[in-house]
Amino acid sequence: MDAFSEELIGCVEEDNEVEAPVRSGPEILLPWLSQNIQSTVSSGSRKGIDFAQTTSICLRFIQEALLKHQWQQASEFLQCYFQTLEDFNNQRQQLAPESIWKLGSTILYNHPKSNVETFSAFADRMKNIGVQNYLKISLQHALYLMHKGMVEDAYRNLNQAESWRYGETSASQEKLIKLTQAYRGLLDYYTWSKKRTELSTFEMDDFATNEATEDMHSYFRQASVNLDAIIKIPGVWDPFVKSYVEMLEFYGDQDGAQQVLTDYAYDNSFPSNPNAHIYLYEFLKKEKASEDKLIRVLKILHQIVPSHKIMLEFHTLLRKSKKEKHRKLGLKVIFAVLDFSGCTENVTAWSYLTKDLKHLMKKRHLDWVQEGWSSRKDWWPTFHFSYYLAKKNWKENKILALKKAFTSGILLGKDCRYFMYVSKQGHKVQEKSIKTMKKFVMKHNILNSEELL
Repeated sequence: MDAFSEELIGCVEEDNEVEAPVRSGPEILLPWLSQNIQSTVSSGSRKGIDFAQTTSICLRFIQEALLKHQWQQASEFLQCYFQTLEDFNNQRQQLAPESIWKLGSTILYNHPKSNVETFSAFADRMKNIGVQNYLKISLQHALYLMHKGMVEDAYRNLNQAESWRYGETSASQEKLIKLTQAYRGLLDYYTWSKKRTELSTFEMDDFATNEATEDMHSYFRQASVNLDAIIKIPGVWDPFVKSYVEMLEFYGDQDGAQQVLTDYAYDNSFPSNPNAHIYLYEFLKKEKASEDKLIRVLKILHQIVPSHKIMLEFHTLLRKSKKEKHRKLGLKVIFAVLDFSGCTENVTAWSYLTKDLKHLMKKRHLDWVQEGWSSRKDWWPTFHFSYYLAKKNWKENKILALKKAFTSGILLGKDCRYFMYVSKQGHKVQEKSIKTMKKFVMKHNILNSEELL
């Protein structure tokens, strides 16, 4: 045990520039660091209590060092914390290996003098301590290797983990095995993608081309088996789905790709995932699907993330539609976009709302406007149409200010402070726009004051 704990600390040389944390209060006595501790403990029960207290204190010091990014200090405390593997409490002893792995891997991932060899040595040793964590550690080790660009080493690591078994396979082990296989499939996809690029870049004779094509296809077959398996399990599998769909599209299986994306978006057993609907929309858009089909997909995305940037595309689709229900939904969509602070200065969004209001006022759809405005009239004036914002917007972006002023005039009337400020500004480039805005608002002002406020 001492040799192993020294290996971690020895892998990371002491950094003299790291200052030891200043501690207040009495010095903490760690029993495994004191040769005389046995003389202070008179009974087994007292020993168990002291052990639990000191390991808990040591863990707090590690956590404090991690929060302060004092990696060297954390590694020194962790050397002491290894003793928790010998805890007198069986439950704490069983949980210790996973806790040590999480702490140690975090330290080695961030320590400036750590390297791949150090991390791998630590991972390999931890896999054999508390074997129930073998698959988790192997998978995280592989992800670390991928991050370092060591794809072949990561692949070998996943292969070894996939063949590992401990007793009867439990449900949790089965899920980890599936996940391990899925990441191996992702690496097969990565190799397939590289070979596809090489095949399209380099000139080859017919024999070499056929051989390279078959080699590439073999990686597709390996990847597709594992990727197809994981995306059938309820979960969020974005990188796996995207990779699988890309390969299916490459081989001309558009129907298969669409089915994968449709299942991923609409299977009720899966957690709500905006990306699933975005992937399906982008695929259908690329395949030139009908506008009605695109609207159906984006309608669900609107319910999940009403502020998503694709909502501007959604609004455009709805505005182009000849169906009244789509035009009404379009107003709801653009109102919802502007409810969020990240969109308050989006000129395109305000332009769309301006066009909608012009159209609806002319078509006498005041009830639609009233429906959208009624839930916002108490907070939009402060949120969007304050005097301060009028001055700020006019100074920074006159087009934005004009769009917002037009909207405020329609919704709040000609006495709105935002509208009044912008309408009084003289600017030869915007003069015509200001006159048009004032004329429209004055014409429809009676509607504003009586029916919208």
